[in-house]
Amino acid sequence: MSVIAAPSALDAARAQIVGLDTPLPRRDGAPGPAINLDNAATTPPLRQVQATVERFLGVYSSVHRGAGLKSQAASAAYEEARTVVGRFVGARPDQHQVIFTRNTTEALNILAHRLVLAPGQVIISTELEHHSNDLPWRGVAPVVHVQATAEGALDEAHYAALLHQYAGRVRLVAVTGASNVTGYVPPIHRLATLAHAHGAELVVDAAQLAPHRPINLGDLADPAHLDYVALSGHKLYAPYGAGALIGRADTFALGAPLLAGGGSVRRVTPRIVDWADGPARDEAGTPNAVGAIALAAACLALEALGLETIAAHEAALTAYTLDQLARVPGLWLYGDPDPAKAETRLGVIPFCLDGYDPHLVAAILSYEAGIAVRSGSFCAQPYVRRLLKLEHAGCEQGQQGLVRASFGLYTTEAEVAQMVSVLHALAAGDYDGLYERNATNGGFQPLGWNEAPQTLFQLGGVPALAQG
Repeated sequence: MSVIAAPSALDAARAQIVGLDTPLPRRDGAPGPAINLDNAATTPPLRQVQATVERFLGVYSSVHRGAGLKSQAASAAYEEARTVVGRFVGARPDQHQVIFTRNTTEALNILAHRLVLAPGQVIISTELEHHSNDLPWRGVAPVVHVQATAEGALDEAHYAALLHQYAGRVRLVAVTGASNVTGYVPPIHRLATLAHAHGAELVVDAAQLAPHRPINLGDLADPAHLDYVALSGHKLYAPYGAGALIGRADTFALGAPLLAGGGSVRRVTPRIVDWADGPARDEAGTPNAVGAIALAAACLALEALGLETIAAHEAALTAYTLDQLARVPGLWLYGDPDPAKAETRLGVIPFCLDGYDPHLVAAILSYEAGIAVRSGSFCAQPYVRRLLKLEHAGCEQGQQGLVRASFGLYTTEAEVAQMVSVLHALAAGDYDGLYERNATNGGFQPLGWNEAPQTLFQLGGVPALAQG
């Protein structure tokens, strides 16, 4: 089984990825190219984004603070970036507000702080969530969780039952737009319609969804609209430290911000604080203008490529990968393993291998073949525990996590094939490296390995400070 040829637009996009030509040391001593199959954690930068940032640095100055022409230009660019990011998720200027944040986690914490809750109200989250779309809500209201099915999907019957059970008391439904563990994509607009019918609002953690699928907040008059979405630049090929919270302007028009300080106020006296209108209220301090410009540039680049084109490429690659992994003896797939349904999910594939600690599998892929995957619980411990409990797999007894391969728009069939080849070798015991657990980080490394990570990059060539 082979995927269809990648569209020429994506072939060109691969050439725009920074870092693919970075040689990595291998256990056998011969450096080789980096293969990144850990895109669900962080994507590499696009050269278009890098180039836009470099152009912006020519006018970089204080945003919303100065009369100088550079400051005016930087302020205008910052606000243009806000418009671009809002458009990327279908925001309506008369209904929605775009707040720049550091990342999705900060965005969700801001929303948790800004929601007005009445006594007795609850928040519905799900067992599928990244900790960032669960823990912030626990600090403001009782949280009840929608169960996951055996394959890791959202149990919609249980969701409906919870809305009925807590009728009139649900303030917010918090759901992932796409799972960072299994790639499952919930029907967010269907969930929103049901939430609104019960008087609740809905927030989507779109960190995983945004780089792969179109998002449309929708008009507030539409029962299927999304009330809020949160996303991160570092998962959108713009790792410059910015994210965004986009949502209902009426929510942010009242109340005090999470962070208070310069820029968030119109007037301050010894007794009065008059908060600023608009997103400035929630953007205290000097903003990360570079990050905002980078995030907007990435949105423009993805729009130009076409998210439908990206989704089609990813679906074909996911189908190929699921088919090939199913052929590895002793390998267990989690989530929906059906290649025929690849277009309904993202290219995020968790698995384990009989008899192997998942962290050891990840280490061998890295040191033997330069392939980066993730191992562990992916900041979604309840979800992974449920998957491990429900799946009757014969992997490492007592294991606490899984291995996860995840794709970007630039990932190729050849890269996946290299990973599959290593996994076949592991299943057959056909590798000669000895590995030991690293006492510092709990991972594994080859016995006698002496290549320090600092050899790949040193700031100004200055060695890292000695610890002690």
